[in-house]
Amino acid sequence: MPKIRPISDLRNNANEISEYCRTEREPVFITKNGVGDMVVMSIEVYERQQALMELYGKLSEAEAEVANGEKGEEFRSFAKKLRASVRGKL
Repeated sequence: MPKIRPISDLRNNANEISEYCRTEREPVFITKNGVGDMVVMSIEVYERQQALMELYGKLSEAEAEVANGEKGEEFRSFAKKLRASVRGKL
């Protein structure tokens, strides 16, 4: 269930909202005059989402290359390079 708070809570209870975002690893949806206005999330969750979006973009590019008949790299050598570059980021 999403956590929804009015914008006044952001001003009056910022530390509580920050703590919730960090401990629960969930965003808090902020409303203004009863309408959704913004989302607050921990930097950890944000960075993880950005990394996933980058990964999905690269996978999409690779699928397009395969569809166009391009030859790929041998899986074992690619997996070894990928593990070295990703280790600790996700």
